[in-house]
Amino acid sequence: MIENGFLFLSILIGMTALIVWAEYKIGGKFFKYVPAIVLIYLGAAFMNTFGLFGDSESLSNTSYGVRNALLPAMILLMLLQCDLRKIIKLGPKLLITYFVAAFSIVLGFTLTYLVMQSFFLDDTWRAFSALAGSWTGGSANMVALQDILAVPETIFGYALIMDTINYSFWVLVMFWLVPFERMFNRWTKADTSKLESMSQEIAATVTDEKREPTTFVHMIGLLGFSLFIAALATVIGENLPQIGTGINAMTWTILIVSIVGLLLALTPFASIPGSMDIGRVMLYTIVAIIASGADFSSIGEIPVYIIAGFMVLLFHGLILFGFAKLFKLDLFTLGVASLANIGGMVSAPVLAGAFNRALIPVGVIMALIGGFMGTWFGVLTAEILSRL
Repeated sequence: MIENGFLFLSILIGMTALIVWAEYKIGGKFFKYVPAIVLIYLGAAFMNTFGLFGDSESLSNTSYGVRNALLPAMILLMLLQCDLRKIIKLGPKLLITYFVAAFSIVLGFTLTYLVMQSFFLDDTWRAFSALAGSWTGGSANMVALQDILAVPETIFGYALIMDTINYSFWVLVMFWLVPFERMFNRWTKADTSKLESMSQEIAATVTDEKREPTTFVHMIGLLGFSLFIAALATVIGENLPQIGTGINAMTWTILIVSIVGLLLALTPFASIPGSMDIGRVMLYTIVAIIASGADFSSIGEIPVYIIAGFMVLLFHGLILFGFAKLFKLDLFTLGVASLANIGGMVSAPVLAGAFNRALIPVGVIMALIGGFMGTWFGVLTAEILSRL
């Protein structure tokens, strides 16, 4: 049993590095459907379940200190690519559809929790709120909400498994619908004449620009700056008042670094290469630390959570299809808005490209909106579910 904090952290980071290397080196269908972040969570959780990690003060202090230091720094780095000027160019139809999709997910979690509440473990509302953050943003939002809402590690593990299984199913459905685009658009009577011209205009500014290679100077600069801003935001956040269930010191901290990140995204600072890579290193480390507190001895509860995930997606789909019919939306707008929430940066641009390669930039920008908004939709979900 490991009780030394430094050894504990080195094992987690070593395991994370090994899994990421395997995904990069081996690839294939396995890693396509079971991404590295899930394997990292499962690996650390099973280590703890089988008694590898003890309950020493050294482990607790290491977990708390490293996680709370890296989380706001990670969010700051990941928001550097979220340029608000590009988001505004999307126009009202795409933006409204994104927010309808996001609110439908919040409503889906609310209705599902009301219907199935008696089948869930205590504090499931916290895990659902964190998952709502992922399904309206991404993994980084989910990790942030785990800290804000103090989600128990075991139930958080169930939510992460839902995030993998239910999400994979929904992505499959969205891609399956692509060949039926014309049929769907005739059904909704959608006008698609402006869509391609808009995407070409955005493509001039939102493309995979050739950036200079990441250097040591870039990495040390981004790391030092992000940790300094994170520390400063933490000190300020700890001195601001708590409001309701979801607005606490960590919420204030994340709000501060989010605002700083969005402002810096409008400056040349955002062009410094390496921010996403360093942010992902922080994200994977945080997930491993969170998972090290999980215990899967009650793993028999998982099927109930998987069923709940499908129910949330059912409500989400019905609301979106009804909205599309009512306001004559095209399948592209509907699908990308949905995956910008549930799939994030991984899936939304790919789905956009499945319709038309010129539309990939639209998927990128839609996903960036989710990266900023996901945490706050998760907090909203927490406020609702905590009262049920």
